[in-house]
Amino acid sequence: MATLHLFDLDGTLMYGSAAPVEISRQLGLSAEIASLERAFVARKVTPQEFSVAVHTLWAGLTPAHVRAAFDGSPWLAGIRDVWREIRECGDYCAVISLSPSFFVELLLEWGAHAAHGSVFPEVPFTRPMEVSGILTPEAKVTVADRLCAQFGVGRGDCVAYGDSITDSVLFEVVPVSVAVNARPYLAERATHVYEGRDLREAYQLVGVARPGVEAS
Repeated sequence: MATLHLFDLDGTLMYGSAAPVEISRQLGLSAEIASLERAFVARKVTPQEFSVAVHTLWAGLTPAHVRAAFDGSPWLAGIRDVWREIRECGDYCAVISLSPSFFVELLLEWGAHAAHGSVFPEVPFTRPMEVSGILTPEAKVTVADRLCAQFGVGRGDCVAYGDSITDSVLFEVVPVSVAVNARPYLAERATHVYEGRDLREAYQLVGVARPGVEAS
């Protein structure tokens, strides 16, 4: 049976940063997004409230800003190498993130089989934000289940990679999980813990612990 690798983006594939932070930096709004991020981490705002707020904050956003944010982000080394190896093994890799879909979907260029984020209007924004398309931690599991059906695997064939409490719900329903540069809350709930800047090293941790594969 194939394995489906499910990657978070913010703080996981991206070292010490997040898509909203990198996008806001391009717009000169670092202080504003920092305030929103603190409120979100403290659970003073919901994912829906956070996304609506950044949609308003990014009124001047253009595709050029998005591309500059993506290209300039502090990505872990080896992402494309890992995804290439996953494909060559006949396995699958996908990204599920609460960040904007227009940013998350750029990772398809690097070899992800699928990439899902909170659905934002097309950039530049001319339409209001629809809260129904905003992902929550619980919705990550719903997306994962859809991907399992798409690729012909089950939850027991999945490996999840994440860094924060927003990944904890997904970690609870899969047999193998990797806490990547994670907060203690998540690290305590993971089957593997990785600290560093190279996804190849995190991926190697699950080499003998893939679902359905016994360690020798």
